[in-house]
Amino acid sequence: MGHVELSDSDRSQSARAWGTPHPRNAASRPHGTEFDAPRQASAVPRERPSPAAARMRRTGRHASALIGAELLGLGVPAWLVLRAGGQPGAVVAAGVAALAWACVRAARGRYADGRSGESSPRPLSTVGDWLLLVGVLAVLQTVAGDPVDPVGGLVALLPGLPVGAALRWLSRAGQRRRSVRRVLVVGENPGVERAVRLLGSRSGHPYAVVAAVPVGAAPLESAVRVAGRLAPEAAGDDASTVLGAAFAHDADLALVAPGPHLSEERLCRLFWGLHDGGLPLSVLSELSGIAAERVRPAAAAGLTLLHIAPPLRRGPQMLLKTALDRAGAALGLLLLAPVLLLIGAAVRLGSDGPAFHRQIRQGLHNRPFTMWKFRTMVVDAERHKRLLTAANDSDGPMFKMRRDPRVTGIGRLLRRTSLDELPQLVNVLRGDMSLVGPRPPLPDEVSRYDDRELRRLAVRPGLTGLWQVSGRSDLSWQETVSLDLWYVDNWSPATDLGLMARTLRAVTDGRGAY
Repeated sequence: MGHVELSDSDRSQSARAWGTPHPRNAASRPHGTEFDAPRQASAVPRERPSPAAARMRRTGRHASALIGAELLGLGVPAWLVLRAGGQPGAVVAAGVAALAWACVRAARGRYADGRSGESSPRPLSTVGDWLLLVGVLAVLQTVAGDPVDPVGGLVALLPGLPVGAALRWLSRAGQRRRSVRRVLVVGENPGVERAVRLLGSRSGHPYAVVAAVPVGAAPLESAVRVAGRLAPEAAGDDASTVLGAAFAHDADLALVAPGPHLSEERLCRLFWGLHDGGLPLSVLSELSGIAAERVRPAAAAGLTLLHIAPPLRRGPQMLLKTALDRAGAALGLLLLAPVLLLIGAAVRLGSDGPAFHRQIRQGLHNRPFTMWKFRTMVVDAERHKRLLTAANDSDGPMFKMRRDPRVTGIGRLLRRTSLDELPQLVNVLRGDMSLVGPRPPLPDEVSRYDDRELRRLAVRPGLTGLWQVSGRSDLSWQETVSLDLWYVDNWSPATDLGLMARTLRAVTDGRGAY
């Protein structure tokens, strides 16, 4: 049998609110293999509204506000445009269009709670919804014989597209701020340890582990609180044990890590019990480093399949990336020309030597190219590098020193603000680099790469990237590689735009730049 472990504060609080529980001390508390000890889950009150119920109420209020905003966001501009064009029945037509818009969005799940672990909508989801709305209204106009001019009606719907996209972005931003999930990890020790380690070591996700319910009596290596344990063999009280632990720690999501002791039938019974108890759940996959947008679930012969889309290497999105790179680099060089001249003059006046530093780096498919940047070190920096090898702060093939004596005074400022990288816009314009991508490595570094690290060269190196916005030189080598590999496999035009926006904040912050 499983059991729930309650802290002293939890038990005293339950005693004050619900009566005195059975006496329990360290000697009587079940441990080791004593899974047949009486469970304490009954001391946990079940009449209080669950966190899931409170979340559902908040979600309902949020969805109602979003629906109202989208009704007004499409209906009011449509009415104004139709009225300005002298279209008959402008109020009715705009009202029908707004209601159809809300129905299309609801039918496609745009008002659903995004906190259950589902992937967020694709970046172009609003465009797809809008095109579907146009088709729905075209059918309605044909059936009802609406006198509104089709061209005028289409023009009237156009303002609703950016308004809908803006509201969706604001909605998702608000959900991310409010959507911290209190997670109870359930499963066998290796899966529990993996989930606790990864969720605790990375930010940018809405999951906070509050406790764990491992299978068996083996201790966990991590410091996560053990809220209860499941017996190694299937038992009828698995769901009640997990529900009691979730209630005791105010968890609103169970993250289940399957393993040999959690058979298919046992998992099904656990899922039934958790769903009946009102506790949402997610299943931990062995897959890692794959963006949700690349995963498509399917079912066949009773099996749940996960189709993994291949990384983007060619096609329209790659052409779009190339076009944005070249156009962005050209525009950047044009607008920043005065800044580049001032920085070049400051470098020349600050120390002896040229304003620019050229260096051979390895690019796409390990092809070498000459990378440009403003000189931030003394002229003979490469000769001094051999004397400083022992002071390397990096744990990988990269060479990094927090206080490198070769860096000049103006060079330190340029590195902190990343302004020394601006000449690489020339490399982007030439096609050697991209605006967003992994850090371009030195030939000496690449010579020590293993097969996994060589995969970083499957895309063009970038002027900025995940490493730039995630800590830069403060990251360990393995963290840098993991971030680069995630980008190599999961990049998209929307990801690039997001990283460029985050780069501005990272440059202003200056952390990890040395």
